[in-house]
Amino acid sequence: MIPFITTQTKLPEQSVKNTIALLNEDCTIPFISRYRKERTGNLDEVQIAEIVKFKEQFEALEKRKKAILKALHEQGVLTVTLQQKIDGSQDLTTLEDVYLPYKKSRKTKAEKARQNGLEPLAKIIMSQNANAIESIANRYLKTGVNTVEDALEGARHIIAEWINERTDIRNNLRRQLGRFAIIVTKVIKTKADTEDAQKFRDYFDWEESLSRIPSHRLLAILRAEKEGFIRVKIQIDKDRALDAIERRIIKNSNACTEQIEIAIEDAYKRLLFPSLSKETLQIAKEKADEAAISVFAKNLKQLLLGSPLGEKRVLAIDPGFRTGCKIVCLDAQGQLKYNETIYPHPPKNDSIGAMKKISSLADAYKIEAIAIGNGTASRETEALIRKVHFKNDVQVFVVSEAGASIYSASKIAREEFPNYDITVRGAISIGRRLQDPLAELVKIDAKSIGVGQYQHDVDQTKLQKQLDIVVENCVNAVGVNINTASKSLLSYVSGIGTKLAENIFDYRNENGVFTSRDTIESVPRLGGKAFEQGAAFLRIKDAKNPLDDSAVHPESYTIVTKMAKDLGESVSNIIGNKTLLQKINLDTYCTDDVGLPTLQDIIKELEKPGLDIREQAKVFTFNKNIKTITDLQEGQLLPGIVNNITNFGCFVDIGIKESGLIHVSNLSDAFVKDVNEHVHLHQQVIVKVLQIDAPRKRIQLKLHK
Repeated sequence: MIPFITTQTKLPEQSVKNTIALLNEDCTIPFISRYRKERTGNLDEVQIAEIVKFKEQFEALEKRKKAILKALHEQGVLTVTLQQKIDGSQDLTTLEDVYLPYKKSRKTKAEKARQNGLEPLAKIIMSQNANAIESIANRYLKTGVNTVEDALEGARHIIAEWINERTDIRNNLRRQLGRFAIIVTKVIKTKADTEDAQKFRDYFDWEESLSRIPSHRLLAILRAEKEGFIRVKIQIDKDRALDAIERRIIKNSNACTEQIEIAIEDAYKRLLFPSLSKETLQIAKEKADEAAISVFAKNLKQLLLGSPLGEKRVLAIDPGFRTGCKIVCLDAQGQLKYNETIYPHPPKNDSIGAMKKISSLADAYKIEAIAIGNGTASRETEALIRKVHFKNDVQVFVVSEAGASIYSASKIAREEFPNYDITVRGAISIGRRLQDPLAELVKIDAKSIGVGQYQHDVDQTKLQKQLDIVVENCVNAVGVNINTASKSLLSYVSGIGTKLAENIFDYRNENGVFTSRDTIESVPRLGGKAFEQGAAFLRIKDAKNPLDDSAVHPESYTIVTKMAKDLGESVSNIIGNKTLLQKINLDTYCTDDVGLPTLQDIIKELEKPGLDIREQAKVFTFNKNIKTITDLQEGQLLPGIVNNITNFGCFVDIGIKESGLIHVSNLSDAFVKDVNEHVHLHQQVIVKVLQIDAPRKRIQLKLHK
């Protein structure tokens, strides 16, 4: 396993070996990357995730090898040479090629020909030494083989199967497909004019190199095919492919040559090309999936680590026209204090009454910020709020509603607010997102948050696994207040999981708040391993031991205590005191288990204990004159917020229903290798309007420096 992983990752062998050992001890990625740096050689979470991925690949390969060896043994065909080939296979493709001739499959043309006794004739033809091949074929006539042509055809079917099973021929065709394959689409004319088909019209008659097609375009084409608007096929130069096969098989020219040439074309058309072109397209799809999942993961990380307002009292509004605007007042911890519905917009138009109500609520609940959902009636509601005269300074934010409806109808929301309907729960979610995006968004299935493209078209198992890793890493990077966290948030803490999160939540409700990290071990079924993995990520505010509200692991408390004692100070006195901390000679605290990486992390944490790695939320205002796409003009400069990032550019919310696209070529005058190097999710930007296609609801933008 170790050589396999080091070959794939190019990481040091000892680092891989130690990381595998930690993983086998049920350690999590966040714990390993943060608290076992000496053992891993300071690998980060991305590198450890790569080790996990290739560990799983190796285990899947070994499992398949065992299954194949068992099948071959049962067939009685396993030889030493064959076992060596199987043992030496480094990927599933090579392994399956080795196994191909021995697969038990449905009755094939070749198998039928063998049963008719035509395999000796096939061998004679393949020897390429016979001239009177038709005369020889005449000897094989019997019931089921009535003519010489029947005999020759059956022999050719056997030869075609042999050709299909040759690894060198399959690999050569794979290389040709990998280099020269073209993906070609044709529109299904009966569906071309339907409304649903129009979004795919760019691909109605499309042709492009499969090796160069961008991932998003391939996924769009495959979606169009799946929805029945186009047909897709793979093409290569057939003559070049046949020539390559013939050069490997045909040794001289005689009566056997024509039969072999026919068999080669049959093998190519019936067996090789259908199988390997499908495999090539699948490989391209897997690469496109990886690219799309990677983009989704980056976007999700940026969204989850979005700027929190913090513990502020918030009035949240879920805007609407006919059904009114749902209002909730939340305390600094996100608890619901009041809810009501106002009707400032058509058809009721009670804007004066709505403004008075908002003003009085802001005063009564000492509101510090207002969160407005960015859906229907958002701009109109924001304009209304801007007219309200508040007694105190109240900040106004527009908050993404993506996924709020999913949350409000979920089991989690029903458990949290059983006495309120989905409209109230949606408004609560909007307000809490402003206070702490991470704590609220973990309650929603990541695929519903709307920061990826083609998420329903990619491999769902791989997508879910990657998104779970992202959420887990984000939660543990920030840390969790164990006394206020929801079950959803607790479940992502290193080593905790869903069941222990419920136990922590129930224990807190029954026994009151946790007063120290030591008391966490009193939670039912939370054993030593779970405590080791999760304790440092669980924070306790106002604890007797100030280290309980830091990222210092309890296993290192004795080190900090010794540092303080050596300085002649208490632990609380050295926390935040950079002058004292700089006097510490870390070398004197190094042991066999604790090295400089861990000690440096401890000092960094003591300088700013519990520091939130996220930026503070900032107020943003759209151009009040732009309300619909028809208000746009080419050349305008507009404020906007990046709300989605893809490999081909990013989408920007400019305050109307349609988001505009900054194509990758319009992000910079220089070549853009990675969109994320130029913009990040929820970044406030200024954009220039380049082109407006109102009928198709498309807006082209340029990033204005």
